[in-house]
Amino acid sequence: QVQLVESGGGLVQAGGSLRLSCAASGRAFSDYSMGWFRQAPGKEREFVAAIGKRGDMIGYADSVKGRFTISRDNAKNSLYLQMNRLKPEDTAVYFCASSSSFWLGRSVASYSDWGQGTQVTVSS
Repeated sequence: QVQLVESGGGLVQAGGSLRLSCAASGRAFSDYSMGWFRQAPGKEREFVAAIGKRGDMIGYADSVKGRFTISRDNAKNSLYLQMNRLKPEDTAVYFCASSSSFWLGRSVASYSDWGQGTQVTVSS
């Protein structure tokens, strides 16, 4: 099991940028593939991006491709999401999650441990 804590959310104008961080503790961070998900009010939690254990496999949702960049630093037990050219529809609570699977999952069920989330609000 790994404990996850997100940070870096906030209020930003459309077109702006934010960088989310996820600090991991517990079992070895490099044992896990990692993902970012988001959940807007009244909507289901949706996949945003995922990265493999060594950072050599990466996947994005079509809605964020070209605007968001996922990365990780295994030496710092940290996961990041750089979000550029933000849109009002990116407003949501953002969660990081861990998976022991080698493959990059895009479903909530693929991930076993979750952080508490950080709010991102993009104003128009």
